[in-house]
Amino acid sequence: MIDLLIVGGGPAGLATAIHGALAGLDVVVAEPRPSPVDKACGEGLMPGAVRALDALGVKVPGRPLHGIRYVDAAGERRADAAFRTGHGLGARRTLLHQALTERAVQLGIPILPRRIGRVSQDDAYVTADGMTARYLVAADGLHSPTRRALGLAERPSGGRQPPRYGLRRHYRAEPWSDLVEVHWSAHCEAYVTPLGPRQVGVAVLTSEQLPYDIQLARFPLLVSRLGAADRTPVRGAGPLRQRARCRVAGRVLFVGDAAGYVDALTGEGLALALTAAAELVRCLREGRPQAYEPAWRRLSRNYRLLTQSLLWARNQPRLAPLITPAAARFPGLFQHAVNLLA
Repeated sequence: MIDLLIVGGGPAGLATAIHGALAGLDVVVAEPRPSPVDKACGEGLMPGAVRALDALGVKVPGRPLHGIRYVDAAGERRADAAFRTGHGLGARRTLLHQALTERAVQLGIPILPRRIGRVSQDDAYVTADGMTARYLVAADGLHSPTRRALGLAERPSGGRQPPRYGLRRHYRAEPWSDLVEVHWSAHCEAYVTPLGPRQVGVAVLTSEQLPYDIQLARFPLLVSRLGAADRTPVRGAGPLRQRARCRVAGRVLFVGDAAGYVDALTGEGLALALTAAAELVRCLREGRPQAYEPAWRRLSRNYRLLTQSLLWARNQPRLAPLITPAAARFPGLFQHAVNLLA
């Protein structure tokens, strides 16, 4: 009998599988795409995510990150916040996925090339495409088909905030900082993540469905630094905000982006996914699956509060231009906010 059937073999699903195997559970992962899977992602891991990967026995090649820098579009004002609890990591999404996959294979976890469709459950088991398990973990991403099939998806309330999208491209350029830089313009942000000796990732978060190059042109300092560097094709994702009614539905539990997502503005998605995976397995080992819901809310509280607050300010025309100046004027407060997430 399978203890955990995990739908989705991205970082959240693989982390859950590894925790489950280390806890002595019989785990199977269903993922139709071959590893490694790429995705539009800022590719900056906060210190909490680095610690979570260490606990899994997963080593990811990348470039150490020592903090966050906010920069206005012209580059005239900036604010730095150093991490106090260890370093972060700039790492290609493909390298992260490959390292997690290798650890899962090392532990003997089957990764089946299957796409899960219909899911049914009773008081004792969950059945999905002919497989039966004690529990099913849905780690099938931002637009989780499992969440939608169970009727647990919610539309953002009120429609007050426009949908946001992420676009990412890599540049063959020497990193000029050991910080993740967040460049702010009136309509979008650009995240610059050092990834290697000759590679940086630049992700744009925006509510405007315009080409990447048009968005990037709003940051003249950044454009001048990147120059004519070789670049990769653009990858996109969104809409980013996704709401879920709950994280536990009978014997089905949700982890990672499938559990609900606010925005990539604070760069905390992967750290939350990795720590929630450990909590999910702990709750199942104790025979208390319902305890995962309050545990997830506790783990995600700072992320949800800070991200929602910053996103609200970003959408206020009078407040948005003040975000970087405020961070520069109150460096202690900025550093405290960054390290609440770190």
